[in-house]
Amino acid sequence: MKKSEKLREITKILDANFLKPDVPLDHDNAYSLLIAVLLSAQCTDERVNQITPKLFKVAKTPEKMMTLSVNKIYEIIKPCGLGPQKSKAIKRLSQILVEKYDGSVPQNIEDLEQLPGVGHKTASVVVSQAFGVPAFPVDTHIHRCAQRWGLTNGKNVQQTEKDLKKFFPEEDWNKLHIQIIMYARNFCAARACYGLECEICKACNPSRKRKFVHKKP
Repeated sequence: MKKSEKLREITKILDANFLKPDVPLDHDNAYSLLIAVLLSAQCTDERVNQITPKLFKVAKTPEKMMTLSVNKIYEIIKPCGLGPQKSKAIKRLSQILVEKYDGSVPQNIEDLEQLPGVGHKTASVVVSQAFGVPAFPVDTHIHRCAQRWGLTNGKNVQQTEKDLKKFFPEEDWNKLHIQIIMYARNFCAARACYGLECEICKACNPSRKRKFVHKKP
């Protein structure tokens, strides 16, 4: 299958299932999105969406969050896992936002990556979904599907991101990031499909007979 054919087929199927996908993490501004994405590490979006209203009821801005003790933050976010690290990161990054950025969230990946607890994927999600900056954050779902669909060799998430950015038009990156995550969860899960059953896997690899073994991030 030619690249143009595969691109057209994948885009058609994703649009048919998730034409206007919403960010699965509840938020109402860049700061609440940043905190929600940070909390989502090794935690489900559903759990994060249960916890963030409780956290933001106590402190909705970086100015208020920085006044909370690490222990207070930990008490609230503990169900998300990795509580000790996340609570320290939330307090410290809130302090930095107030001291260095007048309480605003930076709009570029480089500055975001300097904040405690914020890696490349988190920074990419924030700039793309909060500020509309083209980015292609790669999580485990996207990394898995990109391999199954033959879009990358899966060497690592960094390579997968580069390969996806080359394959898809830049103006579609922000939507595709959400679309692929939602498609993966619903149709191409880690312990289902295995590159043989879902509509996109079959379209991209019609002659595949054996389960596809993907490389982990």
